[in-house]
Order: sequence, then C-alpha cells, then structure tokens
Amino acid sequence: MKVTKEKVAAHRAAIVAAAARLFRERGFAGVGVAEIMQAAGLTHGGFYGHFASKEALAAEACGLAFAESLARLPPPDRAVDALAAYLDAYLSALHRDHAEAGCPMPALATEIARQAEPLQTTFGRGVAAFVDALTARLPGADAAECRARAIATLAAMVGAMALARATAVSAPALSAEILAATQAQLHRLTAAGAAQAADLP
Repeated sequence: MKVTKEKVAAHRAAIVAAAARLFRERGFAGVGVAEIMQAAGLTHGGFYGHFASKEALAAEACGLAFAESLARLPPPDRAVDALAAYLDAYLSALHRDHAEAGCPMPALATEIARQAEPLQTTFGRGVAAFVDALTARLPGADAAECRARAIATLAAMVGAMALARATAVSAPALSAEILAATQAQLHRLTAAGAAQAADLP
C-alpha cells in the first residue's frame, strides 16, 4: 500500500518532534534512533527513508526546539511586565524539572561543541535568533546597549537553568536559590532599561 505525501510528512514531523523532546531530556548521545522511532510510533526500519543519519535528524530537531522556545516569548510590543512574566516562567522549577519540553540552550549547550558542523550551525543560528528576539523586547533607546543587555540576559538565563538542573538533586535549596536570585537580578536589569527609556525626551 502506497503511503501518501501527507502521511510521509506527518511521519517525518513525528520523528522530529520525538527527537527534539528526547534530545533535550537525555542529550544527543543518550538517545538512539530506535528509541526515537518508537517514541514517534514508527518502526526502526523506516528511519532512513526520512533522514540520512542521526546527525541530520539532530540538526532538524534542534531547529524545532528553538522554534518552540522562541514562540514562548511575548510579542515585541508588549509591556515590560510581559517580559518579566516570561523570565519568571523560564527561571522556574517547572522549566528546570521538564527539560524535554523546555529551551534547548541549557539542555544541549555543553554538547554542541562536540557535534557535527551542521548541528553546531543550527544551534548557533538559534542562539543568534534568541539574542535578536530579546533585543527587540528589552526597553531602551540605544540599540547597542539593548543588544548587550540581551546577550547578558540570555547568558544569565541559560547559565542559571543549567546550574539549577545540575544541583536540583544534590542541593535542592541551592537550585531554587539560583533561580530566584537570577530572576531578581534580571528584573532589575529590565527595569533599569525601562527607566532609561522613560527618561528620554
């Protein structure tokens, strides 16, 4: 029985979605093709009809994970309070405890330098897109200053989440403190930018 183009596309999308979830949860080396196909509800043998390699799938799955994470940002024209709420959600215990559904940066950053160039390229583009998106959402009049604050904000978000996950089991109080302290500091940084923008004539 011939599989329709729509069915092929649906199967491919299911594979990519399953891989994006599993890679964020357990890393690239921690998940095999057979497990990804099973999670997608498909047989192992059908994998190479969709992808040339696990590495090719990883690059596409990484792109999907970034797209999902970027979609959670508030629109650029929303108030500072919307960005503050986003930062609180990012730096939350819920995000910490569910890497499989969260941002790919804290989940995968430490592995990327050891991966093939196409995956490194996809990851780099995702980081650049996040910097641009945050720059557009941070208040302030000076473009270079807004970009610098966006980079610092992103680095703090990703680093804090990585540390919070690394200490969640061994030092849960410290893990919670890392998230709360980073939230507070980033709120101050955002508020300072809003105040500077408000002072302009």
